[in-house]
Amino acid sequence: MQFNEIVENLKQGQSGVVDFKIKNNPVILTAASLDKAKENEISFLDNNSPLDLRNLIKISKASALLLPANDNYIVEMAKKISVDWILLKEPKIAFAETLEFLYPSNIEIEGIHKSAVIGKNVKISPGVSIGANAYIGDNTEIGAGTIVHAGVVVYKNVCIGAKNILHANSVIHSGSTLGDECVINANAVIGGEGFGFVPTSHGWKKMPQVGIVILKNKVEVGSGSTIDRPSVGETIIGEDTKIDNLVQIGHGVTTGKGCAMAAQVGIAGGAQIGDGVILAGQVGVSNRVKIGDRVIASSKTGIVTNIEAGKVVSGFPAIPNKLWLRCSANFKKLPEIAKAIRQLDRRNSR
Repeated sequence: MQFNEIVENLKQGQSGVVDFKIKNNPVILTAASLDKAKENEISFLDNNSPLDLRNLIKISKASALLLPANDNYIVEMAKKISVDWILLKEPKIAFAETLEFLYPSNIEIEGIHKSAVIGKNVKISPGVSIGANAYIGDNTEIGAGTIVHAGVVVYKNVCIGAKNILHANSVIHSGSTLGDECVINANAVIGGEGFGFVPTSHGWKKMPQVGIVILKNKVEVGSGSTIDRPSVGETIIGEDTKIDNLVQIGHGVTTGKGCAMAAQVGIAGGAQIGDGVILAGQVGVSNRVKIGDRVIASSKTGIVTNIEAGKVVSGFPAIPNKLWLRCSANFKKLPEIAKAIRQLDRRNSR
């Protein structure tokens, strides 16, 4: 793909093209990081990058660059270099869009493999692909253009919308509903039993989990992640929510639209999460906690009480991020502080 084609494609996208220079109009074959890019490759610099990274554009061997338009230092430097470039409001989005141009999806549509097992009364829409050794249970519906890869297990009474991708060995339990354009990565489990046990004088009494899981449109679930069904009612994952690998979402949880959860997040049963919430790696959320819209929790945060909308929190238990930063800066000083307090105590006791 030539550079001028990338420019024209980005004009139609979401990255906000502000200006560009087409001098050499190179052929762009691949993409690479700024420090490793070479001829016929394109790279990018994000907004607010540190100075040492920004200075790399002086020596980068890339044939083309995607650069932030709001950085005057970068804009002035771009005018002096010979490399072709585009100035953008959102260069990271532009890089994502460029990767889509350079690496179009190569998923093969196989039709229905002869080794797939299809149950009774299954409704399969046009353009569905079902891979080898997949199992589709009774009374299930699969929407147009959905791809079910090898070894996937779909239990009975499942409703799967259009243009979904179910990767190898993922499992969709009975009663689950998937909207359109969802991606379920390998070994993820949707609708497994919630962790429901009642203590009795004779040991644990299992609470039947007869609820369902609902994934709205454009939900993506990472490899090895689990979304549990409740004893009654629904576990609901909001539209356009993105879930990383090895995330545990408990029974009866609800999330709003556009949430993001990084690896090893754990959300206990009944938690309610608003729109646009971001949970970084290993965040833990207690059961029945309510998290407001647009909350951000940094890595390893423990959320044990309700969090108001728009807050940025850190630590365990969660406190405002700025307060946590001040506290953590003092952790290493605690021995000295303790020593000073002991000395004051000795002086006061004389």
